[in-house]
Amino acid sequence: MGRPPTRPRKLRDGFYIEVQSKGAKSGIKLRSDTLEEMKQAALHYRKTKQVTVLGEYKNGKPVD
Repeated sequence: MGRPPTRPRKLRDGFYIEVQSKGAKSGIKLRSDTLEEMKQAALHYRKTKQVTVLGEYKNGKPVD
């Protein structure tokens, strides 16, 4: 077994939300191609999970 990666992964271009179980420290980042898909996913997961909208990313960095 090798050493685990220490550098964070670069994010692909798209729109991101982070989904966490209530009371959890970390979550899962979900990517969507369009803003509408991201909004629909956020509404879907908001019923049972804690959702944080991260916004749009290009070249691994957030877009203002």
